[in-house]
Amino acid sequence: MRDWKFFMHRRLRLHWSATAQATMHPMLMTAVKAARRAGNVINRGARDLDMLTVTTKGPKDFVSEVDRAAETAIVDTIHATYPNHAILAEEGTAHGVNADAEHLWIIDPLDGTTNFLHGFPQYCVSIALQHKGQITQGVVYDPVRNDLFTATRGRGAFLNDRRIRVSRRQHLKECLIGTGFPFRDGSFLETYLDMMRTMIKETAGLRRPGAAALDLAYVAAGYYDGFWEVGLNPWDMAAGSLLIVEAGGLVGDLEGESGYLFGGQLIAANPRIFAQMVKLLSPYSHALKGKATPVEE
Repeated sequence: MRDWKFFMHRRLRLHWSATAQATMHPMLMTAVKAARRAGNVINRGARDLDMLTVTTKGPKDFVSEVDRAAETAIVDTIHATYPNHAILAEEGTAHGVNADAEHLWIIDPLDGTTNFLHGFPQYCVSIALQHKGQITQGVVYDPVRNDLFTATRGRGAFLNDRRIRVSRRQHLKECLIGTGFPFRDGSFLETYLDMMRTMIKETAGLRRPGAAALDLAYVAAGYYDGFWEVGLNPWDMAAGSLLIVEAGGLVGDLEGESGYLFGGQLIAANPRIFAQMVKLLSPYSHALKGKATPVEE
């Protein structure tokens, strides 16, 4: 009887996986294809880290040939199918091309470059599509674990072939919260440390792995109960924000408002925890607004 149940469960799972793949939005399929190609570039580069050419864009801000090659792979894949779409990518590939297009792909080819360069296995590819100002497709791909997070607006969020939801915890004291350290030049570090002190006292714990896009995917999957950071760029947030919304969560700036994508401030969590985080962190918003150095890890 047990074997029969296992067999039926496996058949249903395989059927669901095939059905989900068959019904995947064409633009999401293109994003997945691009993310996997970038992941292959990253995995090849990870085998010989000591051989990579690394340059510095600013204080504690590194870029490698892998970042650029992965971004090229993504942009080439997208433009092969959608040549009239615009691109907003961290390393500037195809910047200004199709500038008036209604479709804008927002790309981080390697979120967590510092981790990658040190062999620390916490980095990802992030690709989102914005149509007329609204994020409609999102992919976050972890090439180390082969974890593929996907979302299409109105169709839910998925990890590989499994539907995901944000956590159900209702009290911040029980929550595991992710964050980041945004200030490369040390500006406003004391303010951010005050925020961390507040959150350390009010939560079960904080984590800072160093790849914001993957952190947001973890909120969508319920691994984290919430996340906050300031000084982020659109490519750090775009795909992950859609994952969270489609998984039943909320995303906003430190005041809980919707201007986070190009404002740099972000809170993400399930609805109850989101409200509690906004209450604690919103008093710091004005001190930080427009002052944080964007993070490009």
